[in-house]
Amino acid sequence: MKVLITGGAGYIGTELTRLLDQNPSVSEIVIFDNLSRNNYNIFLHSGIKRGKVRFIKGEILDSRSLKQIVQKVDVIYHLAAKVSTPLSNESSHLFEQVNHWGTAELVYATEESNVKRFIYLSSASIYGANSQEVDINTIPDPKSFYGISKYRGEKHVEHLIPKMDTFIVRSGNVYGYGISMRFDAVINRFMFDASFIGKINIYGNGFQRRSFIHIEKIANILANLVDTNIESGTYNLVDKVISIVEISECIKKLNPKLEIIYINQHLQMRELLVKRDERIMKLLTSPDLSFEDELKIFMEKFHNSSAM
Repeated sequence: MKVLITGGAGYIGTELTRLLDQNPSVSEIVIFDNLSRNNYNIFLHSGIKRGKVRFIKGEILDSRSLKQIVQKVDVIYHLAAKVSTPLSNESSHLFEQVNHWGTAELVYATEESNVKRFIYLSSASIYGANSQEVDINTIPDPKSFYGISKYRGEKHVEHLIPKMDTFIVRSGNVYGYGISMRFDAVINRFMFDASFIGKINIYGNGFQRRSFIHIEKIANILANLVDTNIESGTYNLVDKVISIVEISECIKKLNPKLEIIYINQHLQMRELLVKRDERIMKLLTSPDLSFEDELKIFMEKFHNSSAM
């Protein structure tokens, strides 16, 4: 089985590649990435050896390259995206170009290929901000340019459902120690600041709740999607709903000297509560640890990787 991972050098892509590299039924993995985040850790620290895994530097809007590459693979993981923290708003152009039209270009190329399975990593941001719990039956109402672009990408991917096994996976906020980890998401940023600065900043009153999933869990479930027999369709991939205050309190248990600073504490920030989707969570085969244990391991990783 030959696999293509767009965005394979990113936070999730690196961990997914490491797992698929260990799967004997996968004969080749092609990583297609433009390295726009200037993160080269997959090449330096992942332990992935050349041979089974091959890297191609390219742009998701390069339709000619995409058509050539998809002709030679059986499974596509589409992770490449212009990424934003949930509920934030930035310039719309790159989101629209990469997440919307980049996905469209990949779908067009896939329609003319012999690909058997397509997995699109979408985002829970397509639901917008909501203080009431949403589930897979909730009508999407994206509020950010990021959420809008990911939802438009979904609409293109839906055209593949009658033609091949197709999975649209709406992910919650990803956190946890990884080779190519991001530090713009709240838990990862908190853990870095707590470990190396000794204080964290909370914006608003901290009672806003968000939906999260650990990097090991999302990578494990995505890796298991390579040959699962669950039905094609749309799934929410969320494990926990936690408030920012609960996160900070849990970190303070691990680091009692931690200083917590509130900024604009009078404000109630937007929140998003997504119900855990057991249809896809049943694919989880990695350890199901508690949140506190996950953070404890996270902090140990930081301490063991630094002489500071």
